[in-house]
Formats: sequence, C-alpha cells, structure tokens
Amino acid sequence: MAEGPFGILVLNQISKSGLERLPAGRYLTGKDLAAPDAILVRSADLHGTQIPPSVCAVARAGAGTNNIPVQALSARGIPVFTAPGGNANAVKELVLAGMLMAARNLGAAQRFVDGLDAGRADLEQAIEDGKKAFAGFELAGQTLGVIGLGKVGSMVADAAIKLGMQVMGYDPEITVDAAWSLPSQVQRAASVEDVLKNARLVSLHVPLVPATRHLVHAENLRLMQPEGVLLNFSRQGVVDDAAAMAALDGRQLGAYVCDFPHAAILRHPRVIALPHLGASTREAEENCAVMVVDQLRDFLEHGNVRNAVNFPAVSMRRESSWRVAIANSNVPNMLGQISTAMAQAGLNIHKMVNNSRGEMAYTLVDVDSAVAADVLDRLRAIAGVLAVRYLPLPA
Repeated sequence: MAEGPFGILVLNQISKSGLERLPAGRYLTGKDLAAPDAILVRSADLHGTQIPPSVCAVARAGAGTNNIPVQALSARGIPVFTAPGGNANAVKELVLAGMLMAARNLGAAQRFVDGLDAGRADLEQAIEDGKKAFAGFELAGQTLGVIGLGKVGSMVADAAIKLGMQVMGYDPEITVDAAWSLPSQVQRAASVEDVLKNARLVSLHVPLVPATRHLVHAENLRLMQPEGVLLNFSRQGVVDDAAAMAALDGRQLGAYVCDFPHAAILRHPRVIALPHLGASTREAEENCAVMVVDQLRDFLEHGNVRNAVNFPAVSMRRESSWRVAIANSNVPNMLGQISTAMAQAGLNIHKMVNNSRGEMAYTLVDVDSAVAADVLDRLRAIAGVLAVRYLPLPA
C-alpha cells in the first residue's frame, strides 16, 4: 500500500508513546487486521505463524529477535527492525544491581531475615549472630570483565569505572561507533579466557548465535578466580548452565547471576535468578517503542532502512515524488538490470542509492515521473529480486 492508510498488526501491548507516533489518518493499528502492511511485536512468537503476503516489514520493540523467523522473512525481502540500545540503560542498571547482590550476598541475607521469628525474645542477638554468614566484598578496586562491548556492555563498563572498579573488555566484533563510546580506561583483553582468568566479576553482553552458544563452559570456567561472580544478562544459552552449577558446587564459582530462570538452576543457594527483568522498566518500553515505530514509519512511507537486523542501512532524502524500493539478493549486475528496466520504460532516474549486507542488497530509486504498474511487474520479474515497493508521495 503506497499511499496508506497503512495497517499495523500489533501483537503485544506496545507503549502508548510509540503508537501515538502513528498518525490516525494515515495508520490503522489493531490485533485483528486481515491484510496488514507490517507487524509490530514485543514477545509474541512468530515462528510457525502464517505471516500474510501483505506484510512488508516486521518491527520488534526490543533488541533481540529470538521470537522472529528472520531467515524466512529475509527470503521474502522483508526487513526486521529492532531497537538496539533502547533498553540499554535499564539492562545496565540491572547488571549493577546483580553485581551488588552477589558481592554483598543480599539474596541469602534477605532469605535469612525472612526466616526469622519476629516474636522471638532474642531477635536482635539472632540478627547480629546471623549476619556474619553474609559478609561480602566491595566493588571498588575489583576487576570487572565485560564480554561484548556494544551499547549495554559499554555502559556497564563506564558505570563500573565510576564505582572505582578496574575494567577489562573483550569483543572481537566491536564496531567503530562502540569503540568511540568505550571509556579509555577499559583494558583490552585478548580472549574470553583472558577475561575469565583475570576478572573477579564477569558480565556477558553478547547475542545468542551459534558462535556464542556455551561461550562460557566447563573448561574455561576453571580459569575463573575462586569465588568469582558470573553475570549473564544477554541470553540463556550463552552460558553452559550445567557447567556453571558444577562450578558453584565445586566452589570455583562464587555466584551466578542471570535473568533467565529455568528448572536446572532454581533454588541453588548461590544462584541469583531474575524473571527476565532486563528491559522491564517503563522508560525502556517507551524508548524501544518510540525508536522502532519511527523506523517502521520511515520505511513504510519512504523506504528508508535503519536498524534492520537482516537488511543493510539505506537512507535517502526525498528529491522526487516518485520512489521505488527494491530488496534483492546480492548478486552481480542487479543495478544494471534495474536501471535498464526503468530506461526502457522511459523513466529518468533522478537519484539512486544502494547498499548490501551479506546476501541481501537494497536499493532506493527516485525517478522524475510516475511509475506504471507493468514497470513494477518487470522489476519483480528480475531474477533475484525479492520485493518491490512503489512509494509515491500523497497528492
């Protein structure tokens, strides 16, 4: 649908601050749209869901995509938008809370207090006697290892430095933007093993992909300092939980703090498991919703792509009323075939921008006159073209 109204299928409760950025006259939102142009989601699982042919974009108001069939959508030329960094401060603050809970044994101390008999005559003495079991250590002067130096990892590193900690970081995939935002005091580690061996506390901030599954496992856990603290606020599966439990039982690991509780780790006395609280703040939900809705609207109305996990970043200012957006496989001579098809139709290309990312490429073309339906069909018929959208400005 080029001129709207655009239909947005909303599958979860999305912050009102985000939805308000979709003008009512130009957008329809709801849970029961028959032929939506896009899907807006938070936690709903789209794996195994029949995604209508009308859908040309999927947006998740969060950072991860575990609940979205990205590969299948890529094959249809459908970008998947996320909100990287939108919940970063919320996660950073929870990591700091986890560090403090582990360092000061707050979970066990709270359980001790909860178990006291309020009516006992020697209550104050029992408290004084019992507190000796929960003596901890201060964060200042300790070394924190941060594995994964994206937005959250960089913010955790910065906050730890301000608490007086030494910080070492490791991220072989660090981006230029992330490197610029990283505090200069962060010591560069050579490997995951380097971090585990030298840090008293280790915080993980990497996505769950085949290369990071069980990134922390039985063998490298043996390198950790006795009574070290491992924090996992990235994804379940990044840590081999069975190995972590064995390390706890063997006193090689002092505490395991994570945001992904499951049966294998529940009720262990030195596990602090939180119920997926990483992004559970009002501010984070609003930030993510606003960010991803703005990206989705820019794509639907102008074809621009920002923060899509499966598409290259492509953005072009409007210099014409007639725009064509083309998603295609990244193969040779695609731009030549697109240009030829438009020239044969008598269309003058005013401006064209193209970018690629792995096997996916994306092109925006502004032309000087309206594009007929048969020209769009010819573009769709080019081998390797996955999706074509016509985006004329409303009259």
